[in-house]
Order: sequence, then structure tokens, then C-alpha cells
Amino acid sequence: MAKRKIYLDHNATTPLHPEVKKALKKAMEVFGNPSSLHSFGREARRLVEQVRGEVASFIGAAPEEVIFVGSGSEANNTALSIFTCSSSKCTCTAKGGTRIITTSIEHPCILETSKCLQDRGTKVSFLEVDQYGKIKIEKLKSMISDETGLISVMMANNEIGTTQDIKAVAKIAHARGILFHTDAVQAVGKIPVDVKDLDADFLTLSAHKIYGPKGIGVLYVKKGIPFCSLIHGGHQEQGRRAGTENTLGIIGLGKAVQMRAKEMGEEEKRLLKLKTILKNGIEEKISNIQFNGHPRDCLTNTLNVSFEGAEGEAILLYLDLEGIAVSTGSACASGSLDPSHVLLATGVSAERAHGSIRISMGRDNTIKDVECLLDKLPKVIKKIRGMSTSYIKKGER
Repeated sequence: MAKRKIYLDHNATTPLHPEVKKALKKAMEVFGNPSSLHSFGREARRLVEQVRGEVASFIGAAPEEVIFVGSGSEANNTALSIFTCSSSKCTCTAKGGTRIITTSIEHPCILETSKCLQDRGTKVSFLEVDQYGKIKIEKLKSMISDETGLISVMMANNEIGTTQDIKAVAKIAHARGILFHTDAVQAVGKIPVDVKDLDADFLTLSAHKIYGPKGIGVLYVKKGIPFCSLIHGGHQEQGRRAGTENTLGIIGLGKAVQMRAKEMGEEEKRLLKLKTILKNGIEEKISNIQFNGHPRDCLTNTLNVSFEGAEGEAILLYLDLEGIAVSTGSACASGSLDPSHVLLATGVSAERAHGSIRISMGRDNTIKDVECLLDKLPKVIKKIRGMSTSYIKKGER
């Protein structure tokens, strides 16, 4: 009998929705360049603009405010890199301020871009968070200066699931005439997101986090906000992102958005129930643990837990042998042996951070998946702890 396969790493990426698969197969016949004037090109353009409208409607935007890009990372790079522009002919946002404020728990594509910008002379400040991963609002206010041009705060953390009061941050920024960006890659499709209600100037989302294809993302740019392209060379996306549009990916994104609109509400309730059962089960079956992230303001699909006396990588590999896929944190940082920067920022020790795993559920997970994990995980932890000299010395197993 084939071993049961359980995928619990949806924050890293999601499987294609069955309806997305159907849409992609059908769309493979649409090969025209959307910029071409003949019928093949016009058909591709029609579909691209149709999806633009669907994505805009899903996040409460206008179609002309939606820019298709290659990934969430590209969108985040674009939003931040505007501040490196030094052209006297450009009317981009860099003229409004040259300092960026972001947080210490952002996705690596924000943090690494920020470090790159620092090397180029841009001033970047990193906002601290509390033990639950919540930003310190009063500290943010005190960090703002006349030089501040952009504040970037992620809506939901990819590792611990903590969500921020984005609306409040945008209000603080705009009160000082500062632009606001939010990385909403982990939030869109899991919780309701309305850019007009949030009053965001820039917002990022990615298709492969919502059961769509990889290689396609979106940067929302509020109408009237001066903009500077990251990729030059063509007139595509109203001159804001050069390169022939990924028609196939865009069509897949459109179908993914359609399905999220139908399924997201009920799925959120169902995943919260599963998460509650899972959390209670881990507490009952395994000693010396610590849950990471906010107990309430958190994605319903995400549970991050630290196990004393056990390495996260070992837990991941042993569970993988049982057919269960989890993560030790951000997929983009999985090649690093360093402890999670997110957990360290919340005050978790390096040792505990190394002993952490992230469980992120999705639309196909069931109570049977949770029960299987609760059966296998305690045995895995016991086995790993039994091999830990330091843990055995404490008289624990």
C-alpha cells in the first residue's frame, strides 16, 4: 500500500487548483503576443485585460492600478527600489523622501533589497516587533522623520502567521505625507483584502500562494502615485514593467482569484477548526514546547511551534519519511543554517529557533491529516530527543 502523502507547507507554495489546471490547459492554445495587433495578439490581450479586471475586483482596486510582474519578490523589489532613482527627468516617489522604514520580520526579498539599497546610500530603518511578532506602533511613530519617504510593513508573516493592523500603519504614514507599501503575499486569498479600505499605496500578491501558477505576481499601485519602473525596455503594463506578458500565468492567476473568491470564506473557518485541534493535540501529547506568533491575530492556516531538544531540520526530515511535508520557516531561506530571523526578532533564543517547524495547511487538508500528524509527530520528537545528549542530561525524553 502506498504511503499516505500529507502536504502541510502551503505558505511555501500551493498546489494548482483543479480549475486552474483546466484553465491552463485551455490557455495553452493562446500563444499570441498581447502587444501584437493581429487577431492572435488581440485574443491574448483580451484575456490579459479580463484577468486584470478580475484581480482588481478581488482586492478592491481599479484595473489600471494592477501591474503584472514575474513574482511577489519582483513586486517588492520594485516598490522599494523606486527610492534609488536619481534621474532629474523622472517624477517618481524618490523625490518625496529618501528614507525607508520596514520591519525586522519581513520576507527576505524585502530585507535583502533593503540591505542592497543601504549599500547604495539609501537610509533604511528596521522596526522592532514584540514577542508575538506585532510591530510596535509607538516606536514606528518615533522613527518617522522628514526624510522618510516610504513605510513597508507585511500584512501577514510567512513564518509565524501574525497579522498586522495595516490600516492603522497606512494612516500613520499618510498623516506625515509618507507612502505606504504592504507585502500581502501571505494574506491575499486567506483573509479579505481591500486596498481602498486599507488605503495602501503599493500592495504585493503572488499567484502560487493562492493555488495559481508560479512565475506571476501583482504589484498594486494606487492611481496618481508617481512610479519608476524596475525593468525597462518596452511599453508593456502601461510602460511600468517591460517584457512580454506571461499570458499563460496571468490566465492561471485569474482562475485562482475566481476560486479564492468562492472558497476563501468557508475555508478560513474550516482551517481554524483544524488548527485548534492540532494545537491542542500537540500541547497534550508533547512536553516542553512553545507556540510562536500571535494567539489571535494570526492566519488560520499557520502554526509555528518550537520543540526543546529537537532540531527543526531533523523533525522535517523524519516527518518527510512518514510522508508528511512541513517547513522550518521561509522557503526562500531554507538553504541557510542560520536560525529564523523572524523568531529571533520575537525574542526566541537561537536554540529554540533551531528547534522550530512551521505547519501551514490548505484547501485539501482534512481532519485525517491532522490526526496523522498528531500520531507521528510525538514519536518523531521522542526519537530525536532520545538522541540529544544535552536533553537526556536534563532527565527528559
